[in-house]
Amino acid sequence: MAMNGLIQCLDSRGGENFVAYHGDCVAVLRQLPDNSIGFSVFSPPFSGLYIYGDSICDMGNSANDAEFFAHYKFFVRELYRVMKPGRIVAVHCKDLVYYKNQRGTAGLRDFPGALIASHTEADFDFHSRVTIWRSPVREMTKTKAHGLLYKQLRADSSFSRQGLPEYFVVFRKWAGDGDGVDSVTHSVADFPLERWQEWASPVWMDTRETTTLDAARARDPKDERHICPMPLDIIERAIVLWSNAGDTVLSPFMGIGSEGYVALSTRRKFIGIELKKAYFDSAVKTLASIDAQIDMFASA
Repeated sequence: MAMNGLIQCLDSRGGENFVAYHGDCVAVLRQLPDNSIGFSVFSPPFSGLYIYGDSICDMGNSANDAEFFAHYKFFVRELYRVMKPGRIVAVHCKDLVYYKNQRGTAGLRDFPGALIASHTEADFDFHSRVTIWRSPVREMTKTKAHGLLYKQLRADSSFSRQGLPEYFVVFRKWAGDGDGVDSVTHSVADFPLERWQEWASPVWMDTRETTTLDAARARDPKDERHICPMPLDIIERAIVLWSNAGDTVLSPFMGIGSEGYVALSTRRKFIGIELKKAYFDSAVKTLASIDAQIDMFASA
């Protein structure tokens, strides 16, 4: 995939079918052509939940949700511009917890709802929402969440809550009158009815939280929170469902390269942007390795 030498960023690397940019996603997106991206899938910084670095460009460093979305709105406007008319953006997210020591009370913040508001304000249409089931036992084991503890249920179940699923909130850049639309098509052979009946469900019950790239090599001793790569199986579902082979897939928060790994593996091209150098370097190694193994023109 030819690299654009005019893109100003901290660093850029590429291969036959991918290009990765080290820099702020807003600054890099501003330099990409209009209507050039066939599909975008990403997990944004969760408004302070995971803090990956001390850069002022890191949206995860926001003091609160209002500050996060003040920054995010510049990003989403550029995302809308670069998407092809009629094409899809899938944002991986979840509800966020706030604690008594933060606000004096405890509860959940509707982060998916705030993302929907931000994207629709930027002229995207809210297209669909997929609920991705996650085990409350696994969540309890990982987080020791007060509301999931069995002893809390027995003591006072008014504090008990259900586990937190993940979501794809999905948006479409609607094609206006006279705009050409590059349709996403499937055949019975590559997308049988049974698969569609399963994937059309509003709740995906059979995906696995642990199907992730090995993140250990990208960990930085200065990380304030653990990195959290998106599961590969849900990325694959989204890419196969909403893009064509040969399309360019964008991840503006590339991390260690999970979306790019799946995009290349499914015969798509990939553009990734990552601010943190350790993650950028790890992603480039992963993408270069898989890019060297694929034949973009081989049959599916």
